[in-house]
Amino acid sequence: MADCRSSDQAPERVEDQSVGIVSNKQIYLKDYVDGTPEETDFDVRIAESVPLKLSGPPGAVLVRNLYLSVDPYMRLRMQRPRPNPYYPTTFTPGSIMSGTGVCRVLDSTHPAFDKGDLVRGMTTWEEYSVIRTPATEGLFKINETSDIPLSYYIGILGATGLTAYVGFYDICSPKKGEYVFVSAASGAVGQIVGQFAKLMGCYVVGSAGSQEKVDLLEEKLGFDEAFNYKDEPDLNEALKRYFPEGIDIYFDNVGGEMLDAVLLNMRNFGRISLCGMISQYNRDNHEGLVNLRCVTRKRIRMQGFFIPDYYHLYPAYLEFAIPLIKEGKIVYMEDIVDGIEKCPAALVGLFSGRNIWKQVVRLVPE
Repeated sequence: MADCRSSDQAPERVEDQSVGIVSNKQIYLKDYVDGTPEETDFDVRIAESVPLKLSGPPGAVLVRNLYLSVDPYMRLRMQRPRPNPYYPTTFTPGSIMSGTGVCRVLDSTHPAFDKGDLVRGMTTWEEYSVIRTPATEGLFKINETSDIPLSYYIGILGATGLTAYVGFYDICSPKKGEYVFVSAASGAVGQIVGQFAKLMGCYVVGSAGSQEKVDLLEEKLGFDEAFNYKDEPDLNEALKRYFPEGIDIYFDNVGGEMLDAVLLNMRNFGRISLCGMISQYNRDNHEGLVNLRCVTRKRIRMQGFFIPDYYHLYPAYLEFAIPLIKEGKIVYMEDIVDGIEKCPAALVGLFSGRNIWKQVVRLVPE
C-alpha cells in the first residue's frame, strides 16, 4: 500500500472526553466554483464545545470520522445548479462538505447501529458528524476487518471498487484474450479495472499523466503496457501503436479527446464503459465528439452507469473482492495524507495530477 503522508502532522485539537465535550474541525465550501477548484474555495473552521452525546429525535448516529474519500465527482457538485444537472444535488455554499468515509459510532439512537460499530457511507467533512434519518440509510456496517485496512472501505471495498466491478464485468462483459484499454489507469477506479482485466486473461494497456505513474502500472499492477498521454502528440496514432488489432473494451475515466481517439480504434462489437469525464469537469463548454459515427459503423455498445443503481450487488462484490485481496491477487494502492485540514489540497490535487492512486485523508493518525 502506498502511503504518501504529508510532512506536517495534524495539529492537536482541544478535547475533553472526560466531560463529553470536544472541538470539531470542519471544512466548508465558500461558494460555487467556476473552472478548476482552488484551496481558497474552502474554509477550515473549528466548532467549540461539541457534545459527545446525542440529543433530539431518535434515528441518529454520532460518529468519529476516521478516513475520508476525496473523489473527482465532487467537482460536479460544486457548480451552480443547472436544469439538467450531472448530479441530483449540489453542495450548498456556506455549508460543510460531504463525501464517503469510514467512521466509528460514538453514540446511537438508531436501532441498526450500536456504540463502537465501524461503518462506511456518506458523512460530512468534519472530525465528528451527526448523521440522522434518512441519511443513515447510506450507512453500512463493516464486518470484515481482519488483515484489511479500514481505508479500503472507501476504496476497493467501497463505491470505488463496486464502480470498477460493475463497469468492467456488468457493462463490458469481458472475455479471455480480449484487448482492454483503461484511461486514468493509475486512479482509484482505473487501477482496479486493469487488474480485473488481467485476472480475466485479457491484454491490458493503461494511460496516465506521468512516467512515474506509467512505471508503477507496469511494475506494480501488472499492466501489459502503459503510456503517458501527455507525451503523445497524436492519441489516435498512439492507440494504433499499442492496439494494432484494435480495442475490444475501453473503460473510460476521462472522456474528451481520449474517447474520440478510442472510437477510431475500437473493434467491431466493442464495448465502452463510460465511468468518468474528468477532462471535462472544469470546463463550461464541453468538447464535442467528432468520431461518434464509429459507434454505428462498428456496432459499438457505449454505456454510462450510476453506481447507486447497483448497490444491490455490493454483498456479492465483497464476496468476490475480499478473497482476492487476502490472497494477494489484487494490489491496491492509496495516497494517504493526514489531517482533515488537508482535504481541500487533496481535492485540488486530483485535477492537477498531483496525487497517485486513490486519494484518502486520514483523520486519526495510526
